[in-house]
Amino acid sequence: MVGINIVSVVVLLGILIFVHELGHFLMAKYFDVGVQKFSLGFGRKLIGKKVGETEYLLSLVPLGGYVKLLGDGEGEELSPEEERRSFNRQSVWKRIAIVFAGPLFNFMLAILIFAGVHMYGAPALNTVVGDVQEGSAAYEAGMMSGDVIQSIDGKRVGRWDRMAVMIVESAGKEMSFTVLRQGVARELRITPRPTPGKNIFGEETTTFKIGVSPAGQTIIERQNPVQAVWTALKQTWFITKLTLISIVKILEGVISPRTLGGPILIAQMAGAQVKEGLIPFILFMALLSINLGVLNLLPIPVLDGGHLLFYFLEAVRGKPVGVKTRERAQQIGFVILVMLMIFVIMMDIDRLDVKIVNDFTKIFTK
Repeated sequence: MVGINIVSVVVLLGILIFVHELGHFLMAKYFDVGVQKFSLGFGRKLIGKKVGETEYLLSLVPLGGYVKLLGDGEGEELSPEEERRSFNRQSVWKRIAIVFAGPLFNFMLAILIFAGVHMYGAPALNTVVGDVQEGSAAYEAGMMSGDVIQSIDGKRVGRWDRMAVMIVESAGKEMSFTVLRQGVARELRITPRPTPGKNIFGEETTTFKIGVSPAGQTIIERQNPVQAVWTALKQTWFITKLTLISIVKILEGVISPRTLGGPILIAQMAGAQVKEGLIPFILFMALLSINLGVLNLLPIPVLDGGHLLFYFLEAVRGKPVGVKTRERAQQIGFVILVMLMIFVIMMDIDRLDVKIVNDFTKIFTK
């Protein structure tokens, strides 16, 4: 179990980090900026090989990676040719493009995975009715377990999730359901009712339902390349938006920060997805890739978003932000990241519910 978790998280993070750094690398090469190092991992070098001007490394700590660009630092002595190809001598818009390419490649990986899965065939619940809640709108209209919902208001439906969206969007307006029962088509008039509940953030909300649940039967839906890419773009945008909203909700106190997970939780989830099969694992990879892209774009110094903030300020002001200001900001950003990492690891350990750790914690909380 532990072995599967470790191997799966190493593969998972390795691919995500590689794709992210590849974005920086390829964009730098496109603008003819020198690349001195391309490393998967931080810390001591385990394996390294120099090809041309670039040294490709596999380093000890697998929780990250980096691309070392020519001239991306203070005090480097460069020849006139190296100066021309150095990162800091490029226009601010080229530097923005190079930095932004890392997160962009993470989003592109998610789109590629989603599109591939939809072309291969994604399982989805069909519209066979399982349970009908007694006293519900569907029950009173005569809907029965085993009915197959074929269309709503004349619009064909084949998936349960799409049907559920149509019901919610009705806002309580009467709808015409065409169902197939023992080979005979029947029309039922149903008015969805407002139902209190909670959204994915745990907030009280009201939605519209008719009082049925799916039978649990699935279909395999395949899409052509154009449809698959469009669906992948929509899914990637939805998850990106959801990630941003979640960050805001945590800052507002709506979502507990205890829901955050670190490398241990990722390893556990990656191992679980591997057991479910290749498709669930790569879909989990797409989800994490989007999260990595979003988090890297946050305007925190040390992250790509922090660098982008400084470069956009430079574009507006017409001159770079002062070295001392950047250094202070990066120190603060580094402290924030270290504190966040410690916190999420503590949450991971708390979820493990290890007795020795719990006993140790009790000593300091008495």
